[in-house]
Amino acid sequence: MAMNGTITTWFKDKGFGFIKDENGDNRYFHVIKVANPDLIKKDAAVTFEPTTNNKGLSAFNVKVAPESKYIFIAGERIKLTSIKSWLVYNEEVPADTRIDKEHVVLSVGALMSSIKPKAAVNPDEMRSIKKLAINTFQGTTLIFSEDEIDVDATVKMLKI
Repeated sequence: MAMNGTITTWFKDKGFGFIKDENGDNRYFHVIKVANPDLIKKDAAVTFEPTTNNKGLSAFNVKVAPESKYIFIAGERIKLTSIKSWLVYNEEVPADTRIDKEHVVLSVGALMSSIKPKAAVNPDEMRSIKKLAINTFQGTTLIFSEDEIDVDATVKMLKI
C-alpha cells in the first residue's frame, strides 16, 4: 500500500536519506530505490512503498513528485504540467500589423500626430511572423507572436 511522505534529509554523496511518512515516522531510503533520482532534494514530496529492514522502517519504490513549475509568457501564468502540446508555426500577416506595446497611443490628439503616410508599406504586402500556440489539458489554446515574446527562449522553457 503506497504512502506519501516528504524527504527530510538527503546525503547525496552517500546516496541515502530519510523520508517523514504520513504517520510522522522517519524512513530510510536509498537512491537505488528511487524511480527518478534526479529530482531528489530536501522537502520534496514523495510516494513510496513502506517496508522494514534490519535497521527499522524504510521505503522502496520511491517516486519524487515533480514540482509544479509555472512559466510566464507575455504576462500569462501557465503551469507546465497543464500544457498538453505546443507548436511553433509561421503565419503570413499584413506587413503593417505590428504590435507596439511600448507605445500604446492614449489620446486622439496623440493619435492624429502619430499617423505617418504609409507609402513605405504596400497595403497588400505580407510578412511572415513566428507564432507559438500552446494547448492546455483544460482545452484552452494560447497563441503568442514573436512581436510579443521571444519564441525560441519560450520554447526552451517548455522543453524542461
